[in-house]
Amino acid sequence: MEDKILDSIIKRVEDEPYRKKFGMELVELEYGYSKVKMTFKEDMENIFGMAHGGAIFSLIDEAFETASNSHGTVAVALSMNITFIKPPSRGDVLFAEAKETSVSRRIGTYDITVKNDVGDLIATCQALVYRKKDKLPFL
Repeated sequence: MEDKILDSIIKRVEDEPYRKKFGMELVELEYGYSKVKMTFKEDMENIFGMAHGGAIFSLIDEAFETASNSHGTVAVALSMNITFIKPPSRGDVLFAEAKETSVSRRIGTYDITVKNDVGDLIATCQALVYRKKDKLPFL
């Protein structure tokens, strides 16, 4: 069953318009774990020429979404606490890695890191998800 869930999420992410808009790619998906990649481009800059926080948040959220839904039930974010450590440089390939640290029938907690392709820490996030009783609608 786990393979069917992961395969279904992978397929669903392939068709996700928001993912396509940011050029995000699901690199790895396991039960309670996800790794997503995105290249930081000029059109993701804020008014200071730095990475817009929303772009980094989007990458984090994609990893969070896929890791937390890997249990096969609908999971929705309750809270996300992001700390921005270092701005990436234009052209950096960024990786968000979401790791489940605790899970119960209803609540899951995740540690998410964003690093660039040379391993510099860009951002960290602690996230909390509420797991509904509903199975993923696309299974």
